[in-house]
Amino acid sequence: MAESILQDIAEQKKRLTKAQINKNTAEKADAYCNLGRAYYSFGDFHQAIEYHNQHLSIAKEVGDRAGEGCAYGNLGCAYDSVSEFQRAIEYHNQHLSIAKEVGDREGEGKAYGNLGLAYHSLNEFQRAIEYNNKYLNIAKEVGDRAGQGKAYANLGLAYHSLNEFQRAIEYNNKYLIIAKEVGDRAGQGKAYGNLGLAYHSLNEFQRAIEYNNKYLNIAKEVGDRAGQEQGYGNLGNIYLLLGEYQRAIEYTNECLIIAKEVGNRAGEGIAYSYLGTTYHSLREFRRAMECHKKHLSIAKEVGDRKGKGRAYLKIGDVHRSLGDVPRAMEYFKQCLSNAEEIGDRDGQGSAYCRLGNCYRNLHDMKEAIECYKQHLRIAEEIGDRIAEACAHEGLGHSFCASHSLNEALEHFRCCVKIYDTIRANSISEDQLKISFCTRHQCAYTLLWQVLVMLERNDEALYAAERGRAQALLDALKVTYGLTSLSPRSIESEEEVRNISRKTTVSTVFLALQKKTVNMWVLRKEGKPICRRKRLDIGIPDENRSMDKLSNDSTPSSTRDDNQTSEPSQETTDFLQPLYDAVLGPIEDLLDGDELIVVPDGALCVAPWAAFRESLRIRMVPSLRSLEFITDSPIEYHSKSGALLVGDPCLKKITDKWGNPIYDPLKYARMEVEMIGEILKSQTLTGEYATKEAVLQRIASVALVHIAAHGRKETGEIVLAPGESKIPTEEDCILKMSDIQAVKLRARLVVLSCSYSGQGKVSSEGVVGMARAFLFAGARSVLATLWEIDDKATMMFMKSFYQQLGSGESASVALQRAMKCLRDSHDFSAPKYWAPFVLIGDDVKIELKEKH
Repeated sequence: MAESILQDIAEQKKRLTKAQINKNTAEKADAYCNLGRAYYSFGDFHQAIEYHNQHLSIAKEVGDRAGEGCAYGNLGCAYDSVSEFQRAIEYHNQHLSIAKEVGDREGEGKAYGNLGLAYHSLNEFQRAIEYNNKYLNIAKEVGDRAGQGKAYANLGLAYHSLNEFQRAIEYNNKYLIIAKEVGDRAGQGKAYGNLGLAYHSLNEFQRAIEYNNKYLNIAKEVGDRAGQEQGYGNLGNIYLLLGEYQRAIEYTNECLIIAKEVGNRAGEGIAYSYLGTTYHSLREFRRAMECHKKHLSIAKEVGDRKGKGRAYLKIGDVHRSLGDVPRAMEYFKQCLSNAEEIGDRDGQGSAYCRLGNCYRNLHDMKEAIECYKQHLRIAEEIGDRIAEACAHEGLGHSFCASHSLNEALEHFRCCVKIYDTIRANSISEDQLKISFCTRHQCAYTLLWQVLVMLERNDEALYAAERGRAQALLDALKVTYGLTSLSPRSIESEEEVRNISRKTTVSTVFLALQKKTVNMWVLRKEGKPICRRKRLDIGIPDENRSMDKLSNDSTPSSTRDDNQTSEPSQETTDFLQPLYDAVLGPIEDLLDGDELIVVPDGALCVAPWAAFRESLRIRMVPSLRSLEFITDSPIEYHSKSGALLVGDPCLKKITDKWGNPIYDPLKYARMEVEMIGEILKSQTLTGEYATKEAVLQRIASVALVHIAAHGRKETGEIVLAPGESKIPTEEDCILKMSDIQAVKLRARLVVLSCSYSGQGKVSSEGVVGMARAFLFAGARSVLATLWEIDDKATMMFMKSFYQQLGSGESASVALQRAMKCLRDSHDFSAPKYWAPFVLIGDDVKIELKEKH
């Protein structure tokens, strides 16, 4: 479409030149008008203004009142697009006057519609509705279907600004129907964009993303630069709210570039606001302040009073984060005053929220509570569910600080109930759910901590569990066909009893609270027992493996993508104090020789299986995730079939000098060939171990075993690139998203690769490859926490599969394989045997294939 606009511009310029040569005034006027409209469609509003002024001059000169009115209308639209709203109103009024004079009812309607948009830009929403209703009535009268559609769109925007979101959706759906009927692709895009805004305001983020992506795609198709700007901006703001900050920056920068290109100062200011908020979330306060001050300057320049209030609010946020609470309060009060003057209820609520935060900082809980109550009333009035949750959280904090724990508890309950509803009903993409849950995890933590303070330990356990692995649980419900399960009430004592009754193995649920670890032990009989202990030892960085257990020199051959190790002491001394701190206090409560651990924070990357030789320890992300896996249909997981992958050929993956990046893993090849002989099963090795081949075969087998190089930060696996001459990352890296897109039937997945148990630690546990396999349907995953030695791992796996072959479960096989290395001459150091962790159920595998 952009090409067709450029072709039209070229054609009109030829037409203009011809008219100038022939001194044909009417042709010149028509060409100027068409050029102005073409440049407007292309997003070059200043060039459009120049041509429309030329058209206006000729219309005045020849006494063409209808043409003069048309030129005024076009100029008004162009000035509106560059945020000169008062000037736009002057031109639209002149158009309206002339349209009435010459009896142009259609033009009169358009003038009313344009005036409605201009007053909307000045936040005079009732006036905007009045003008757009006049536009709609005239469009119906003259049979202008396209005009009716535009009037519905304008009314939808006005009602959106008044926080009547369902009414906005109703009008925009009418606009969409008409745009499709008349073949207006640009109009369809705008309708999708407006619907995206409405669903965004209703916190239905997945729908908002879908609609805004449709808007952006159509805007690109038709060459609508202004539409592209808004689409990018809308998506940037959604990703910001979901905690996807890098994506937010990417989209908002695109929005900013286009806003500057087309001269949309108001849009430029909004983009700076979104960027500032994102940088603030990333704690880049200087950049955040720069962006918000630019927004404030632009908002004052173009008369955007709502934008000015938002800028005051965001500048105050930065000052508060920098510790200057009095200065922050000045800006928040300016925001509140501005919002009250223009009737911006959302702005008033946000200002009250921020003032509540400041009063809390000043330990004035009475004033803080009053501000949060004002915020809550407004949020409920306008239907902003996230703002409601925020207000409840603020009230919970304030009542807690006032030692009114029961009042605090009720507000935290309300807060997490809202977040549960939004996550479950409004977001479907896994990564977005993770980001949303991480962003709002504090509310779940505060809930269980208040319950602990009230000595309601059973309820505290379930509240803490409620905040764990939420996105994974949503996925498992779908994977195992459990979508009919009704949501469970938070902190239900009956729910805790149900989990306890199902417990057949001693289970410890851990929850970190600064330097204190809270431990709940669930046993076969009796109610959960809660103990807590202050930690006297440091906990490792939660986003890195426990390098204290790696050697200070790199092993000769490792399954690591970069083959480098950080220097650290090779010692078992670290295991004992960690065990004493975390499991020592509950050792007397443990029954039998098996233990399930639900870890928290940095403890998610602890080498649990290495803590005690006498204990078989495995991990689960949450109590309910284990419940879902063990309660999955009997027929779900396969009972036969194996996918054995080892030593992929990586010669084609080279550095810029053409040197191979990865060394061959001869013991990895021997490892899978040994397993293949036991199973009488074919293996994928060398050039056959491609990503494509793995994904083709992985869905139906009972056992998956991959022995290859792994990436340090994510555990992603490097496979052979196949036929690609110059392989890309997409050709050879097995990613989390690749696995999550597959429906697995595997009972056991063995990731015999370095760092396969690593990833980003969050309320989900470790978000990495091991979780991806659980997400996709694997019942149990054996993974590694750091880089593993090629030869030692082959020896480990030989012992592991020998135990499986004799009928032992995965946890028993793991325990004995670790002992095998500990007792060996060459591989007794912890770096060789300690990184292996079992996650999920304790399965048994039928190794002998049935023929």
